[in-house]
Amino acid sequence: MSARRFIDTNILLYSISRAPDESSKRTRAIDLLEGDDCGLSVQVLQEFYVQATRATRADALPHEVAAGLISAWRRFPVQDNNLAVLEGALEIKAAHGFSFWDSAIVAAARALGCRELLSEDMSHGREIEGIVILNPFR
Repeated sequence: MSARRFIDTNILLYSISRAPDESSKRTRAIDLLEGDDCGLSVQVLQEFYVQATRATRADALPHEVAAGLISAWRRFPVQDNNLAVLEGALEIKAAHGFSFWDSAIVAAARALGCRELLSEDMSHGREIEGIVILNPFR
């Protein structure tokens, strides 16, 4: 199980956004998700579900729709949360100063063999553990 590009949660969330000011990001996110070289993690799918169904979200999804999207995205390689990812996250946090959750994303991307991590939330162009962080919305 491997992938070239790791998809962070924000890309999944932009793919469902109905906000007019996010329409270009939505289009870009959908384009990325139509590729066949992406991977993600259980953590990313969990974060997506929590944020997409949040009652205070203006365009909140019902459970059935969010669960259906998660099922569809399982066509990508999905990195499990496991002890190796946890230990990697702790090492990355200590060495690079990311938050634990961002470190877990990098550790999961590394476990999948990804060369790129697509995220709006991390430092564009930074290389961590052989993975280049890219903001696909720049």
